[in-house]
Amino acid sequence: MFAKRLLQKALHHSQHNLQYGCLKSVDMDPRVAIHYGIPTTASVLAFDPIQRLLAIGTLDGRIKVIGGDGIEGLLFSPKQLPYKNLEFLQNQGLLVSILNDSDIQVWSLESRSLACCLQWESNITAFSVISGSSFMYIGDEYGLISVIKYEAAEGKLVNLPYNISAKSIREAAGYPSPIEQPIVGVLPQPCSSGNRVLIAFEDGLLVLWDISEERIHFVGGDKDLQLKDEGVNASKEVEDPVDSIEQHLGDKEISALCWASSSGSILAVGYIDGDILFWNMSLPASAKGQQTSSSPNNVVKLQLSSAERRLPVIVLQWSNSHKSRNGCDGKLFIYGGDEIGSEEVLTVLNLEWSSGMETVRCVGRADITLAGSFADMILLPGAGTTSVNNKDDLFILTNPGQLHFYDNGSLSTLITHQERRPSVSAVEFPMVIPIADPSMTVAKLIKLPSGGNSSKVLSEVASVMRTGSMHSPSSSPNWPLTGGVPSKISINRSNGIERVYLAGYSDGSVRMWDATYPLLSSIFFLEGEVQRVKVAGSSAPVSKLDFCSGSSTLAVGNERGLVHVYDLKGCSDGTKFHFVTETKCEVLDLPQGKGPYCRAVFCLLGSPIESLLFSNSGNKLAVGFECGRVAVFDMTSLTILFLVDMESCARAPVSSMTWMDQACVHRHVKSPKHSETKVTGDHAEEVIFIFSKDTNINVIEGGTGKTIGNWPVHLKKESVAISMYVIELTISGSELLNDKQPEEPFQEIAITDNPTSESSPKAPNTKKSHDTEHHSSEAANSEETLLESLVLLCCEDSLRLYSAKSVFQGTKKPIQKVKYAKPCCWTALVKKDEKVCGLVSLFQTGIFEIRSLPDLELVEESSLTSILRWNFKANMDKTLSSDNTHIALVNGSEFAFVSLLAGENEFRKKILKRAMLLSLGLWSVCRVYMTEFLQLPADAAFSFSLNQKKKQISAPGILGGLVKGLKGGKTAHKDLTAVPTSNLSHLDGIFVKSPFSDSSATLMSNQEVVELNIDDIEIDDPPPMVPTSSHDVRNTKKEKVTDKEKLFEGGTDNNDMKPRLRTPEEIMATYRKAGDAASVAGHARNKLVERQEKLERISQRTAELQSGAEDFASLANELVKTMERRKWWHI
Repeated sequence: MFAKRLLQKALHHSQHNLQYGCLKSVDMDPRVAIHYGIPTTASVLAFDPIQRLLAIGTLDGRIKVIGGDGIEGLLFSPKQLPYKNLEFLQNQGLLVSILNDSDIQVWSLESRSLACCLQWESNITAFSVISGSSFMYIGDEYGLISVIKYEAAEGKLVNLPYNISAKSIREAAGYPSPIEQPIVGVLPQPCSSGNRVLIAFEDGLLVLWDISEERIHFVGGDKDLQLKDEGVNASKEVEDPVDSIEQHLGDKEISALCWASSSGSILAVGYIDGDILFWNMSLPASAKGQQTSSSPNNVVKLQLSSAERRLPVIVLQWSNSHKSRNGCDGKLFIYGGDEIGSEEVLTVLNLEWSSGMETVRCVGRADITLAGSFADMILLPGAGTTSVNNKDDLFILTNPGQLHFYDNGSLSTLITHQERRPSVSAVEFPMVIPIADPSMTVAKLIKLPSGGNSSKVLSEVASVMRTGSMHSPSSSPNWPLTGGVPSKISINRSNGIERVYLAGYSDGSVRMWDATYPLLSSIFFLEGEVQRVKVAGSSAPVSKLDFCSGSSTLAVGNERGLVHVYDLKGCSDGTKFHFVTETKCEVLDLPQGKGPYCRAVFCLLGSPIESLLFSNSGNKLAVGFECGRVAVFDMTSLTILFLVDMESCARAPVSSMTWMDQACVHRHVKSPKHSETKVTGDHAEEVIFIFSKDTNINVIEGGTGKTIGNWPVHLKKESVAISMYVIELTISGSELLNDKQPEEPFQEIAITDNPTSESSPKAPNTKKSHDTEHHSSEAANSEETLLESLVLLCCEDSLRLYSAKSVFQGTKKPIQKVKYAKPCCWTALVKKDEKVCGLVSLFQTGIFEIRSLPDLELVEESSLTSILRWNFKANMDKTLSSDNTHIALVNGSEFAFVSLLAGENEFRKKILKRAMLLSLGLWSVCRVYMTEFLQLPADAAFSFSLNQKKKQISAPGILGGLVKGLKGGKTAHKDLTAVPTSNLSHLDGIFVKSPFSDSSATLMSNQEVVELNIDDIEIDDPPPMVPTSSHDVRNTKKEKVTDKEKLFEGGTDNNDMKPRLRTPEEIMATYRKAGDAASVAGHARNKLVERQEKLERISQRTAELQSGAEDFASLANELVKTMERRKWWHI
């Protein structure tokens, strides 16, 4: 009873002493350390043709950024909302995104953070960036066109005065509308130096506006349109041209549009009825400078199908042909427009225009079958292209999270040989960690012990296993994403491997990666089949894995009951293969080879392998089957030591097994003043703790399989077993006896659904109780040190903590117990300073919690949604693994490492120790995670040679704060012809004023500014209408004010706002009065009285504001004094 007494004291003592079980909420900081793959909610694409970066927006507020050579990053928006627009500010290291709530965000790739955001007050329906500048057009649901600019020096978005209302532009175009028509497209015209922009309204009206001349150059979308001669039928069956017909455009709503020529002379417009119209905008304006409206000469119609009911045209993209003489021939990419109910495809048309640009001919068509439901597509310049305007290659994004690439050669082959249907397949995005096809079925994250030879062995294996290495995306000569620094110069792996990641797949194959650094690299790939040996069931899905670092031996169990044993050291003088069954053992000679080889295959039962574990010494392997039987193999002789049945009522599957030295089960080590040492058991023998699915606990000898104890322990309440751990507790007896804290019994903690606040250090303590039995020899044994092993049983509905001795004795009463309110599916231990200090549990709701050991108090609660924005899926626990400080997770096509402990900086330590430039980070505000920095010289955008200047840049990081790179700023150009530039400096002067600011038709430039008059001041104005734009960066709403109020109040954020000039007619209408002198004098007297009243009201208002300011200052001072009196731990 003295051991029990000391153990209970140890449990109580750990709550007051930081030597063991000292895990607190301040120690925890779950965060993403590594992320690979494309999110399953990916929905929109963006590409920087200069820096060769691809950005992917999602439906849950994440942005994936992908470069070359496995460089990937993940940005997290504070809002979990879908992105509807995503564009790069080319070669500026900036990414602009717009959420569904019209929140405009600017991401800085250099600082890896959210640079600024601007909440737009109306619904944004159109967005575009003027290429080569920081200006952006925004169209909204009310038909208003606005211009914003990102000021890099100030780090904020500025809403410029330049805006065009739907009423003004439609009246100027001659097509007024009684209702406000939303803007569905706003496209800067190519080759116009930013001077012209195409504005498309939902009802079909097209306006080409010149911002420098402030006039309309083209109007299209007349309600009644006569096609000149013919239309173009691009259906799969060759038919005669469609006869001329009158097209009524009044009900034809625009659904997509794009420029269909390199010069911007042709505009392709898709409609919701499936039609596509080409508008020729190259016709000159009339002599009077009036706009050119649509006529039979400048519109050509195209149809993908002759069916009456067709899908809306959702996406239109244009790729210019290099052989085109007029700049209008090329490929048109269309999603939609086909017959309703037809197969979902992306259509590619090869179009040629006549010399007079009056007709267009479809010379080829190809339909690209999609791998999933369509999400988005984007065209981009091919690798090595000398111009960013020649968009030859294609990315197609489909759900869920699939990215496919077609180069120009593949697309040309598809169109040219459409009748023969050539087998041209897309290039799938190469995953650093393959997850699907074949699917990953089991995984294990292993931290190698320091000082062993396994690191050297695995390094040698990685150097010879070239065929199994996964190729990086940039290894293909045509792969377009080349941004970043190649890993061969950014990571020096000569210092050895310290952590590995193992994965088993549905085809029986196994892969291993070096997970020492954030950029994982392949070590080997092993097929399920043994070379030159046919073993039935070798290709079955892998169910369990284990690795012995001491002997560099890998064990692989599958669902057909086979266990493959691999020797990773290899053998240069030939190998022998053992095929072992329950009745015989065959030995075969295999030819000499390099790298890992299969030493043996054990085939005992047809039952799936549920548990697989090497002994502590590595000379035995325990195997648990789904049928409830347990086998132990000798790894030296490759023989079967025993195969036994567990004492379970229903032969439940083996859930978990643990090896343990028999001498450590229970022993007392006395102090030097005691000459006698009491030790039970044999050091050479090991025992196995076996935890069955029905919560039976069996203990057997590792060499013979004999049961230790009188009977297996079965929990009182039936449950489902998850896992089992054996933990050693070491504490001094004298230290415990000197502890004067009151004794309390063992506790049973009931967990509720209410999450614990992260700010609280621990969950509220509940009542505890334990035995109060005294032992007469406590004082005599006060110098005794207790080495007690604890057994932690993790079930679906509870946690139970036992002493190992009580398990031997068959005691069913736990020392500690926790009841779950929701079903648990996976657990793992947490270590701090190489000591077990906690347990992490994942529930089927996606919530996980972390508890300290041995008191099992809740210290942290979080969820997959809050950290990764993942939803829990069935069988996700099969691929979960942990190395005591990190958790590796797989979801769909995503792979991530989550670091648990605050300040846990193993990846960062590797970076600092070897002075490597890696980009991993948890950045403030938005939590941006990067796997490597994306520093892209402009000359590297078109070639694969990189001259990277090795420069360390300090930045807040995921692993404690110091990470490098993601340098996305402007870069020097060695070849100016590669990146065409245009002078856009004149835009600053244009966008500082509104084009329709005057009521008169024209204004003289030498008119003087009208001075402010007190009569212009209105004190009690009615509440202004809600403005259509501009929140500041902090999302504070500002009320709309008039020009006169802005002048009176000293200006606003737009300091360059000019007073409104009034016409002479307006001044005379305001001040000129009719009548005799007496009436004029009376009017003047009344005016003076009115002015006096206004002055008094202004004075009164000023006093009120001053009084309010004083009250606020007094309140702030009181708050400061109150906070100063509070202690820091109360805050």
